[in-house]
Amino acid sequence: MAIRATPLPRFDHLTYRGNSKHTRYGWLRLTPAFSIHLILDLVRALPLNARVLDPFCGTGTTALVCAEEGIVSETTDINPFLLWLGMAKCAEYSREERAEASDVAEQVVRALRSSNGREPWLPPLFQIEKWWDGPLLEKIGEARAVIQEQSSRVSQNATTLLKAAFCRTMIETANVSFGHQSMSFKKASNQMALAMPSDATEAVVANWQQSIESILKAAESPIASQPRFIRCDARNLTETFERNYFDCVITSPPYPNRMSYIRELRPYMYWLGYLEDAKKAGEMDWEAIGGTWGCATSNLMKWERPADITVPFEQFPEILKAIARTSALLSRYVEKYFCDMVVHVRELYQVVKPGGSVHYVVGNSKFYDVLLPVEEIFVSLFRAAGFRETRVDAIRKRTSKKELFEYVVSASR
Repeated sequence: MAIRATPLPRFDHLTYRGNSKHTRYGWLRLTPAFSIHLILDLVRALPLNARVLDPFCGTGTTALVCAEEGIVSETTDINPFLLWLGMAKCAEYSREERAEASDVAEQVVRALRSSNGREPWLPPLFQIEKWWDGPLLEKIGEARAVIQEQSSRVSQNATTLLKAAFCRTMIETANVSFGHQSMSFKKASNQMALAMPSDATEAVVANWQQSIESILKAAESPIASQPRFIRCDARNLTETFERNYFDCVITSPPYPNRMSYIRELRPYMYWLGYLEDAKKAGEMDWEAIGGTWGCATSNLMKWERPADITVPFEQFPEILKAIARTSALLSRYVEKYFCDMVVHVRELYQVVKPGGSVHYVVGNSKFYDVLLPVEEIFVSLFRAAGFRETRVDAIRKRTSKKELFEYVVSASR
């Protein structure tokens, strides 16, 4: 059915690293992220006036490529922070708006170095001291307080630039590591967090100045078209879009590896006010495809497969049984993920024009000793929905287990 992967080297230009030096793509380090180079190859082959959809907005990579190339695009997600980040990356920033942001950035530095101090603004993030200790946390909170205070006095776009720079400073001074496929806490405490207050101040100031300088520079880059960002469940696309509407779909859906977007995004969402408690985080993750954070796990144990949904992959029942021998929860997780994708692909078929194409960047998974052939299952989903000319291209070997690869699964209507 699908082309099986042969061993491939790691291609950093096909990962987040390949994006980090390009205009606005590297504003924030989120995982996972896929490469602009893949998208560029696809969109530059599209006919004039083509309309592109990304139903899983993620970090806004597809939308930004289209915005810079002058291609009409629309992108959806159920996570409001991801939609905000995508809009921030794709906005046009005037010289005056950048100057406003620069002025406030200098006020942040003065406030951080002031002997009078500033009442810090801290989010209700559970065990926040695991992320930032003592003086470091206080200085991060002071910076956020200044931005909050000034946001009513400057333009919305200037505030957006300041928030983006704050998010970068916040995460880069946190006691976390991106050395794995998901964010994790460092084994040893962050040395900046253990420093004297004056050292913590200069550490935050240095990171803040570097972040705002980089973001203001990138904000000068030209935008040729303005994407639309819409809060929408990917399983209900026809509630938002007309049928036969899109010429091309380019996306990377959540991978079925039980790594939750909410887990990765919590610090950003708490600091920017999108989350106030863990319950809301769990509820939002339960709405997402593949979410397992907080109450999403307990809800999963109560979930039953809808009678009208069948995953059209012959080996799927055996795969579920094999995973269940070690973990009934993970077997149910995999089943729900692909049942949700069945619904999504059915909806996708309705909004793609006849002759239109779809391209999904996916990764296979392994649960204990059971390999989950995600790329082959997506081929079966596309075919069952009515798509044709399905193909799978292995694009890189991932950094984790040796059997894990990344693919582009393509099809046409």
